[in-house]
Amino acid sequence: MTTNAATDPMIGRMIDHRYRVRSRIARGGMATVYLATDVRLERRVAIKIMHGHLADDQAFRERFIQEARSAARLSHPNLVGVYDQGAEDDTAYIVMEYIPGITLRDLLQEHHALTPEQATDILRAVLAGLASAHRAGIVHRDLKPENVLLADDGRIKLGDFGLARATTANTATGAALLGTIAYLSPELVTRGAADSRSDIYALGIMLYEMLTGEQPYKGEQPMQIAYQHANDSVPAPSAAVAGVPPELDDLVAWATARNPDDRPSDAREMLDHMSGNQQRATGQYRTAVLRPENATAILPAGSQTPSSADSGDATTILEPAGAAAGAAGGAAAGQRPPARGGRNAPGPRRTGSQPGALSPAGQRLADKSAKRRKRGWIILVVVLVLMAIGGTIGWAFGPGPWGNVRIPEVAGKSVSQARQLLEAQGLHTASTTATRFDAVVAKGQVSTTKPAAKREVRKGTAIQIVVSNGPKMIALPAIVGQPISTVTAALDDDFQLQDDQYQFSADAAKDTVIAATGLGTDGQSIDLAKTKTYGERGPVTLTVSLGPVPDVVGKTVDQATAAYDAVGLTIGAQDGQFSDDVPEGQIISAKVQDEPAVKGTAVDLVVSKGPAPISLPDVQGKTINDATSTLENLGLKVSVPDCTNILCGFYDWKASLPVDSTDPAAGTTVHRGDTITLAYKQ
Repeated sequence: MTTNAATDPMIGRMIDHRYRVRSRIARGGMATVYLATDVRLERRVAIKIMHGHLADDQAFRERFIQEARSAARLSHPNLVGVYDQGAEDDTAYIVMEYIPGITLRDLLQEHHALTPEQATDILRAVLAGLASAHRAGIVHRDLKPENVLLADDGRIKLGDFGLARATTANTATGAALLGTIAYLSPELVTRGAADSRSDIYALGIMLYEMLTGEQPYKGEQPMQIAYQHANDSVPAPSAAVAGVPPELDDLVAWATARNPDDRPSDAREMLDHMSGNQQRATGQYRTAVLRPENATAILPAGSQTPSSADSGDATTILEPAGAAAGAAGGAAAGQRPPARGGRNAPGPRRTGSQPGALSPAGQRLADKSAKRRKRGWIILVVVLVLMAIGGTIGWAFGPGPWGNVRIPEVAGKSVSQARQLLEAQGLHTASTTATRFDAVVAKGQVSTTKPAAKREVRKGTAIQIVVSNGPKMIALPAIVGQPISTVTAALDDDFQLQDDQYQFSADAAKDTVIAATGLGTDGQSIDLAKTKTYGERGPVTLTVSLGPVPDVVGKTVDQATAAYDAVGLTIGAQDGQFSDDVPEGQIISAKVQDEPAVKGTAVDLVVSKGPAPISLPDVQGKTINDATSTLENLGLKVSVPDCTNILCGFYDWKASLPVDSTDPAAGTTVHRGDTITLAYKQ
């Protein structure tokens, strides 16, 4: 069963960044099974996703996970393999081997009943897989035709261990009755306890259904069927369908015995029994033409009893006693009897004088023998004619012109390729093609066929090819600058929203959309802010603002670390720099390492080391004015004591008097803004 992408939001989604969901295969009570592509290993898989409304039910989640654990413990050619298990957005999923084909239920609905050979082949394959499970200590508990997969290449596999349990985990709770009621064993109905023999009972019911086309017990209410399981014995299949071999009647009776102790202990015992009686169990019921052991032989008169090498308790017709006596008398009179077995030896006893006449008893036996031979030839001719007619009919309705074929899968191929594939199967293609929108298949390629792929039809049926028009174009709402919640609500129904991308932006408020990108028909990214329409179910990636990067200038490194941790940024390199304006230990500047900045991006900091140190130069001997100019150019302040000599008032003493010393002394480390006092002689 498949569904259009527009009706199922899971189609097209990427699960766990690995599994791309393609189409829906089937839907059950606990989960839906999809066809998906493992993009990492480039293979098709089946992914089973639990229904969303069961996510909060812990019992269902545990049962769902138990299926993966049970099946993952098993490895057998007749069991569906489990590759992976996980959860995303509170939804559990299981990744399994993809088996293209049909289920046993589909086969029964199509053909009603199977031949003994077909039923036995399927039973042996299911038993082989189930024996592997029983050997590992696992009981399936839900055996039914829906869980037997018949692959297109002839493989037969058992799947769906959703109700499987360890053989030691028997329970009397209602949960044990989760299996389909038509296949429940009496002990499950009465006690709620299941072991490997319960699986054998379900297999016996399945074998009955394969041979007759219907289940042994029927009723309008499930309780009526359960009552029959607990109190009645399953009838022989041959009572419903003529021609079922007695061996299969016995096998059904053994497997469906009401007392579990009377059944095979597990699948291996039942499989070994069938292997030990292979000629009967495999459906090879042939008629053998054997030499009869109690045949009637007409021997020549006077012949001896056949030797032990030729005898098989055969009835011998001997000559009458009088004739024997006459022969003896003739011998006594000197008449030599003909040699036994010679060229002139007598044939069967004749009567009267007419040449070639037989005795009455011999004539009756000869007439019967002739009738048998004539009847045998007639039967042989009739059988050969019937075989020829049957073979011709079988060929005509099989590989011949009137046979059924399965419509091949041609989605994604060109129209010419699709025509070739369809005609290779003996099908005709309609002269005109139809079109439809398809969000998965590219425009111009085949989207589907009418009738759909995998349907079985008569050879020569006309198949119409439906070509993809590409995805339906849908008008886009306003996106950039809008709150993410508003944009998500507007896009979610029509498009496939990918994981949002987040980045810091000084121009956009937090939680508003900065950009939106999609995927064009050529596989290139397109800016959805610059287009008005976009294909239905197309992927959309939204870029959301985290707000501006926090400003940490003037803060300490500890304060900056706390601010960045709160928004998901980290501290990168830290460089020190002298600053006359920023106190030591405070941040002078900050720069992100990558643009645009996202969570996890590192930010490099420049931290103040305070004013740069200065080694006080030696200005001794310079005039006061020259010394003052030198020191002030270094950012120092200069203090000069007033001259108290009366002569200083009559000339420019600062331009004439030399500096005698400084305080602090020359060579001392000082900083910009420090005051230096000059000493001089007055």
